[in-house]
Amino acid sequence: MPHTSAMLRRGAAVAVLLGTLTVPLVAPPAVAPAALAAPSATPSPSGSPDVRAMTPATARRLDAAVQHVMREANVPGVTVGVWTPGQSDYVRSFGVANKATGQPMSPDLYMRIGSETKTFTVTAVLQLADQGRVSLDDPIGKYLDGVPNGDRITLRDLAGMRSGLFNYSEDPGFFKALTSDPQRPFTPQQLLAYSFRHPVMFRPGERFYYSNTNLIVLGLLVEKESGQRLGDYLEQHVLGPAGMHHTLFPTGNEFPTPHAQGYTDQTATGKVEETAGWNPSWGWAAGAMISNLDDLRTWARTVATGVFPDGTTMVGPAVQKQRLTTPSTGIQGAGYGLGIFDVQGWIGHNGSLPGYQSLTVFLPSTGTTVVVLLNTDISYKGDIEPSTLFGQAVTQIISPAHVFDLPAPASATR
Repeated sequence: MPHTSAMLRRGAAVAVLLGTLTVPLVAPPAVAPAALAAPSATPSPSGSPDVRAMTPATARRLDAAVQHVMREANVPGVTVGVWTPGQSDYVRSFGVANKATGQPMSPDLYMRIGSETKTFTVTAVLQLADQGRVSLDDPIGKYLDGVPNGDRITLRDLAGMRSGLFNYSEDPGFFKALTSDPQRPFTPQQLLAYSFRHPVMFRPGERFYYSNTNLIVLGLLVEKESGQRLGDYLEQHVLGPAGMHHTLFPTGNEFPTPHAQGYTDQTATGKVEETAGWNPSWGWAAGAMISNLDDLRTWARTVATGVFPDGTTMVGPAVQKQRLTTPSTGIQGAGYGLGIFDVQGWIGHNGSLPGYQSLTVFLPSTGTTVVVLLNTDISYKGDIEPSTLFGQAVTQIISPAHVFDLPAPASATR
């Protein structure tokens, strides 16, 4: 598989889980080698059976672990937030947002969030299902023409990554088109054309296969059934009610300031390039969105509970329960529901596209939220997502019974 950011690069079964938007969509093994294990220290007092108290000693351990991963994985800059009700917050930024100017990384920066976009697009679909405007068990062909196997693939199959539709970001022609001109715009129809030139890979529901194509189809469904552009729908029905005023669905390569510069080696030459000016339209409903630390903190709980911060319902309990039913992906300890994963009890999604990675997860048993934002997608030792390394290092310390690890299956390919 071509080397292109989890959404673009990490495509195998792993990318699947990681919410990667690498061009080829490659997902990384999540288990960090011993060299990246969190530095040992005396355990912090336990705040609960599932999460340790955020004492000064715990915070120091987190500082050391995060900086250790940064050094080993050569990450320019990272911001990490950990919040548990009734405990002290942990919010730290390390390194630089821009290597050329020396601008420090900081918690207020806008970042591209790649495949975390999928959680928003699927939320829109679930809201329409809640209202009876669509049914999750309807075939997509009832709403959209031209989808291969559209008379058999359901909306549920698409949202759960079990449709069998080829992942357009793994198509060699797409990879060449994107990397030869990273600022070019793509339409949803152009993206689907890269996928639909390939045969359907398996019968709907037969197995799990992470494909960005599923979300492009669902984005078009939302637009058709709502009568709104996807970005407008999300602003009115999801972002606005959630109070997420620093999250947006860009129409081109616009990027609010202040933002971090991104660094990737998913390029035509294989050399590292800056990516802040790249056009994320190629990710569209699967990975184009932008957010910041505070908004993602809000989203972690909102998407995991289906309830807006003011207590009103975003997605009804019956539909939310279906979202959080997370069948196995074939990766030990990891399940994937409707646009959301469960890795060792952590509910959420990750994101990756050239130059940026993110991880936003929520632990229901304690109400703990972890958000990680970094400005590179360059893999560690060729196949490990740096966002996964940070997630693992942090959870080894705060929730040793629920360590966010995501080992790649033997069948994973690049």
